[in-house]
Amino acid sequence: MTQRYSLLTLLPTLLCISLAAVALAMTLGSDGFRPTLAGQWLAGSLGATDNTLVTTLRLPRALSAFAVGGLLSLCGVLMQVLLRNPLADPYILGTSSGAASAALLAMLLGASGYALDLAAFSGACLATLIVFGIGGLRGGFRPAVLLLTGVVIATGFGALVSLMLALSDDATLRGMLFWLMGDFSLALHPAPILSLLVVSTIAVVLLAPHLNVLAENETRAKLLGLSIVQTRIAVLLLASLLCAFAVTQAGSIGFVGLVVPHLMRRFTGADHRRLVPAAMLAGGALLCVADTLSRAILAPRQLPVGVLTAAVGVPLFLYLLKRHSQPLPHTR
Repeated sequence: MTQRYSLLTLLPTLLCISLAAVALAMTLGSDGFRPTLAGQWLAGSLGATDNTLVTTLRLPRALSAFAVGGLLSLCGVLMQVLLRNPLADPYILGTSSGAASAALLAMLLGASGYALDLAAFSGACLATLIVFGIGGLRGGFRPAVLLLTGVVIATGFGALVSLMLALSDDATLRGMLFWLMGDFSLALHPAPILSLLVVSTIAVVLLAPHLNVLAENETRAKLLGLSIVQTRIAVLLLASLLCAFAVTQAGSIGFVGLVVPHLMRRFTGADHRRLVPAAMLAGGALLCVADTLSRAILAPRQLPVGVLTAAVGVPLFLYLLKRHSQPLPHTR
């Protein structure tokens, strides 16, 4: 049974959790847990070394992780609407793999900056169009077929990535492998992706009434005058864009887009006006904590953050596959 909570209760709670996740990232590292560090930084009483550590390394990385988690959660919400199935997410449907392989190819060709973003967006769109083209944008989607196709497409792009890695020199191989599994060590400029997160969250909230209708059924959408094909294409392109930016920021990180929307739907119900902001905050907090743990568990060595998200996502996906292979619940 879905338990709905008031946004006046839920969103402040999630905001506090998000702030706590960022504070944890500031205070936990290879030198152990220093709970007063965040407060001292806010008060401006840190020494030069600690201030540099927090300001130039830990805080930017935490904010980048939060932004990527929020984008992946929004992407998962959009994918689940397109399929009307809680099993959909950019990683499982191959969108993330398409973006990662295109971005990696662009890196090998010397691209950077906006060229890298464009390559990732093109790869994400290609993978998503192949998957959704199986069902037909004009026809009714077959979730089981689309999920299976997504797995196959992801495997195909994975083979392409393996080929590129095999042809790479040893000096760059380890870095590319680590990036492909999720790496925030170089994500030290969070302002652009945080801005994208804010803008995209507002855009998806404004789109929420259409998402509610689209998630319910096609007949009702047509009766209400909603253009099914145009709405699907817009949602598909937006989801691909969010996935592409997330991939170029930190590599391919799986299961955030699956876990977070599914869990938040238990608290918000199926109304996307409630679900979207809740999923954004929860996804950001989850990935921020996962990244913090990935660099602290085996400090000074770091784990790829995708390892931790997969440890949570794989069992949950198997559970959902067994118990919830059905359309999304109605919004009313």
